[in-house]
Amino acid sequence: MLWYGDELGMGENLALTERQAVRTPMQWSPEPHGGFTLADAPVKPLVAEGPFGFRQVNVAQQRRDPGSQLNWTERIIRARKECPELGWGAWKVLRTGNKGVLAIRYEWKGNALVVLHNLSARPCTVKLDPGGEEACTLFNVLSEDHSRPVDGQRHVLTLEGYGYRWFRVGLENPARKHRTEPLP
Repeated sequence: MLWYGDELGMGENLALTERQAVRTPMQWSPEPHGGFTLADAPVKPLVAEGPFGFRQVNVAQQRRDPGSQLNWTERIIRARKECPELGWGAWKVLRTGNKGVLAIRYEWKGNALVVLHNLSARPCTVKLDPGGEEACTLFNVLSEDHSRPVDGQRHVLTLEGYGYRWFRVGLENPARKHRTEPLP
C-alpha cells in the first residue's frame, strides 16, 4: 500500500493536526510552493524545511535520478504488473530453513514465479528448492542476478537485511511461451 507522497519519500507537516499532517500539497519541483500552485499561498502549507522539504524531495528532481525512490517505485509497479502469477496464481509457501525469510511459489497458466523476502534486518543465506519437476534456472525479474541450482534442485541465495528477490522459474521471458489467450 502506498500513501500519498510515499513514492517520493515525501515528509509530513507535523505542525498540522491529525490526518492533515499527511495531506500537504504534492512536491512537484523546487519552485515556490513546490510547483503545486501559482497562487500567492497554497491552501495548505507544504513541507518546506528540513530533509523532506520540497527543495530536497520533489518529483522533478527524482524523475531525473535513475536511483531515486520515485524511479524505484515505478520499476517495482511495472514488474508487479508483468507478473500476473502474483494476483491470479495458486501459491505455496516454500521452506527456506530460516524463520526470517518468506518464500512463496506462484503458478498460473503454466508459468511459475518464486518470491523471497527477508523480514529480518540481518543478511542471510538460504537453501531453496523452488519446487517443480526438475532442476531449473531462476531468472531474476528485477536484475541480472539469476540463480542456477547448486545441489540437485536447490539454490543457494543470499539476501541482505530486508532484501527481496523475485524469480521466474525456468523461463526468462514467459511471453515467448505460446498462449491461447492474452494476460489480464
